[in-house]
Amino acid sequence: MPGAVEGPRWKQAEDITDIYNFRDVLGTGAFSEVILAEDKRTQKLVAIKCIAKKALEGKEGSMENEIAVLHKIKHPNIVALDDIYESGGHLYLIMQLVSGGELFDRIVEKGFYTERDASRLIFQVLDAVKYLHDLGIVHRDLKPENLLYYSLDEDSKIMISDFGLSKMEDPGSVLSTACGTPGYVAPEVLAQKPYSKAVDCWSIGVIAYILLCGYPPFYDENDAKLFEQILKAEYEFDSPYWDDISDSAKDFIRHLMEKDPEKRFTCEQALQHPWIAGDTALDKNIHQSVSEQIKKNFAKSKWKQAFNATAVVRHMRKLQLGTSQEGQGQTASHGELLTPAAGGPAAGCCCRDCCVEPGPELSPTLPRQL
Repeated sequence: MPGAVEGPRWKQAEDITDIYNFRDVLGTGAFSEVILAEDKRTQKLVAIKCIAKKALEGKEGSMENEIAVLHKIKHPNIVALDDIYESGGHLYLIMQLVSGGELFDRIVEKGFYTERDASRLIFQVLDAVKYLHDLGIVHRDLKPENLLYYSLDEDSKIMISDFGLSKMEDPGSVLSTACGTPGYVAPEVLAQKPYSKAVDCWSIGVIAYILLCGYPPFYDENDAKLFEQILKAEYEFDSPYWDDISDSAKDFIRHLMEKDPEKRFTCEQALQHPWIAGDTALDKNIHQSVSEQIKKNFAKSKWKQAFNATAVVRHMRKLQLGTSQEGQGQTASHGELLTPAAGGPAAGCCCRDCCVEPGPELSPTLPRQL
């Protein structure tokens, strides 16, 4: 199990525009911008996160650790950080460009959407998170807003973004910091108990629930009441929204949204469940019900903030770059173009504090407003 991570060397650049042509601003934050840029040497399009160094004062160690974690990750369904440049008063994170847009947008735009589609999505997420867990990395902020499509292709893969709250599990240490996004955080985190990788599995269960009905399992305008629901693991498969959903899907969700982390499915166990590994996911079209609920319960203003993934789609089409980046020699090193979730920074940013607001760190005693 890896312990301390050896980070990448930051490259020095007198002027970053000697290396990249800056095309368009795709998103802005308090101390940063996300820029669509082109590598002058290879003509490869990338997303560059430009961070003012002054925003990092006092946070240098944390920033270096988070970048080191990103540099360690190499998985086809996880965002890729390709390079880091230091120039003048800025730090530049060269991220893989992901142009397929957001998960919710794609589902809403579909005319046909089934349990099997949701199962394939969750399989990709489970496979990527199992990879992280095998490396001793806990993501700690998994949610639909952090899932983006790699390209505009109909069969595009899904990508996990935003590692601002990710953490290496050091041997002999325990995780106890209360962080995450309220609706997706596991009961043990809210209970201020030491926790483990199991918190990610809980979040995947919440995501699977939403993908099958279009609304969250826990909701209340009052955060204290929301936390109370989560602490008790109180959720229902409400009629009529779940009437056409298979018993296998519900069983899968129950095993992930299990209150006791010791009894909760691991990623490995979840990958072996018939709803993922077998043929129990139904092919019935549930698009109308799910898309209606997504539009009702996840307003654009809530799932988009400093960076809008659809802006990437618009720019890619404007630049007539085609609908796929697959096979263009891009390696799945790390990072990508991201889209911030509700209450979070521009997705894909390695340092939470450099963006619009300090990320979704939360305190069970001082609940933050959704």
